[in-house]
Amino acid sequence: MEKEKYGAEDAKALLRDAAARLAADGETRYPRRSDFTDREVEAIKAHLGPWPRALEAAGLKPSRPFDRIERNREKRAAAKRRRREEKKSGGESENDRSI
Repeated sequence: MEKEKYGAEDAKALLRDAAARLAADGETRYPRRSDFTDREVEAIKAHLGPWPRALEAAGLKPSRPFDRIERNREKRAAAKRRRREEKKSGGESENDRSI
């Protein structure tokens, strides 16, 4: 018995078919992992990434706004710079200084 192989397009089709079945049944939710076999979930995640990104790739869920991702990246970089500066100055921050 040979196992069926799934590609990226097959994974997207699985998600779209599940969404169509849910809509036909009157459901308004996105497909969940529990709607698929373990093998199908593995294929979907292997080709399309984490579940929310897979739903986006299949066109079922709107993509995350890029500006939010970029803003978070900038915040992490600023925090890293701030930690580096504090380390250079002996680990003392403005709140740690006593008068």
